[in-house]
Amino acid sequence: MGSIAVNVVLVHGAFADGSGWQPVHDLLKRDGYRVSVVQNPTLSLDGDAEATRLILDRQDGPTVLVGHSYGGAVISEAGNHPQVSALVYVAAFVPDKGESVNMLIADPPPGAPVAPILPPVDGFLFLDRDKFHTAFAGDLPAAQAEFLADSQVPWGVGALGGTITEAAWRTKPSWYMVATEDRMIPPPAQRAMSERAGATVAEVAGSHAIYISQPEAVTELIKKAAVGG
Repeated sequence: MGSIAVNVVLVHGAFADGSGWQPVHDLLKRDGYRVSVVQNPTLSLDGDAEATRLILDRQDGPTVLVGHSYGGAVISEAGNHPQVSALVYVAAFVPDKGESVNMLIADPPPGAPVAPILPPVDGFLFLDRDKFHTAFAGDLPAAQAEFLADSQVPWGVGALGGTITEAAWRTKPSWYMVATEDRMIPPPAQRAMSERAGATVAEVAGSHAIYISQPEAVTELIKKAAVGG
């Protein structure tokens, strides 16, 4: 646990896939890190945790495990893997044992924006395409946000309702990036979750898509986690 990590595993959240991590991936690779991106299916929490463990099994030493949004639930579940030396939450959910993302979003702060998730169809959720730019990616160019809306991945209701068996942040050091302009997970909720986890917190002006819009800041936080500071 005291070793400096040179491996980083990146886990995407709901409605997205691993390609959104490319800016962070490229910056980390430039700085000498070995980087892997999990293509978690977002069908069930158990399945996404298992997909993450498959990638963690391939790491050859201490590894920083990074999750965006719903990916925070995935790393909370999969982060007990022995290779994981640190957890990094990027505008992410931080559920505790027995909690699901659905439970964490059930009681939003007063006046907070509500994510424009459409009613489930055949067990899957989508974001309202017309509200995607404002809600998910307000600081990205319109054309880029439109592509993200058009390519969004269906989110299984089983993933939304999956509960944590043992929260990795209870035993692993954690870092958290609060996206102060987030309209998917309200910043007050991000602060509350990060405080409960005892995470080292950085606040950065950015939308929910901060891992795309502010890759330099995200990369710097990951590098701090890699050295334990």
